[in-house]
Amino acid sequence: MPAMKVCIVGSGNWGSSIAKIIGRNVKASNRFNPMVNMWVYEEMIDGKKLTEIINTEHQNVKYLPGHNLPRNVVAIPDITEAVKGAKILVFVIPHQFISKLCDQIKPHITEGTIGISLIKGIDEGPEGLKLISDIIREKLEIEVSVLMGANIASEVADEKFCETTIGAKNEANGLVFKELLQTPNFRITVVEESDTVELCGALKNIVAVGAGFCDGLGFGQVSSTTFLESCGVADLITTCYGGRNRKVAEAFVVTSKTIVELEAEMLNGQKLQGPQTSAEVYKLLQKKDLVNKFPLFSAVYQICFEGKEVKEFITCLQNHPEHI
Repeated sequence: MPAMKVCIVGSGNWGSSIAKIIGRNVKASNRFNPMVNMWVYEEMIDGKKLTEIINTEHQNVKYLPGHNLPRNVVAIPDITEAVKGAKILVFVIPHQFISKLCDQIKPHITEGTIGISLIKGIDEGPEGLKLISDIIREKLEIEVSVLMGANIASEVADEKFCETTIGAKNEANGLVFKELLQTPNFRITVVEESDTVELCGALKNIVAVGAGFCDGLGFGQVSSTTFLESCGVADLITTCYGGRNRKVAEAFVVTSKTIVELEAEMLNGQKLQGPQTSAEVYKLLQKKDLVNKFPLFSAVYQICFEGKEVKEFITCLQNHPEHI
């Protein structure tokens, strides 16, 4: 079999951290082409193109400063050029951009291409919520796995010990992705329950926003074994302690600034997934008349988007103690 070409679709801090791993791993295996394309949304940094900086200095100075990327990772600003010839697509972008990007990628997909989504979010479709992997599957007509876990991008880049979960309905593809992504310090468990893995990754961000509200206010701190994997409870705990959703939500309370203002100030151009996901979930809860059954999700949405006083957050939960 010819070596499989890899394209990383995205280059934020998580995408760049994953690029460090993939760039090294492809050189150690005959299964993969040793050159890796990374699609980069072009930006100007101090008068220079970000792609040129990455390709000459081998560092993503905006999203992952201080970390060298392997020289075989090539930054490409044109998505159609980036995916050309790729047999493995690694999706790691904010979930609101996935649909448009897939439309651009589709004409360049060749038979036998497989994908993996590292995107923690869900999309609102006409019939309700839609998994990001399903959007990719339907638009590109390829088999898609997911990777979700208790992973902070900077810790993975620093090569601290982390665990993560790959959900792969196709076992053979799951093992390919494990070979592509596992390192001695980034340990992977492959499970079949891909949809459960993905939902854990999306919904925990809303809970993390709620945890940040509690910190800002000064309040302190499915029957499936998949929930006990890295993508489940561990990811929820990690995000509620150290993730960006919690940090920005805490600042939202303390500073009284908007989420959009705080994203710009604190995240260097990156986006939160928690508030956006809460909006998509809330619309579904309204449609199904379930708002009162999910007070945490509903309160996060109402505080982020409808101007509900953040000090009412705990009251919302106390009104429904059975659901806390």
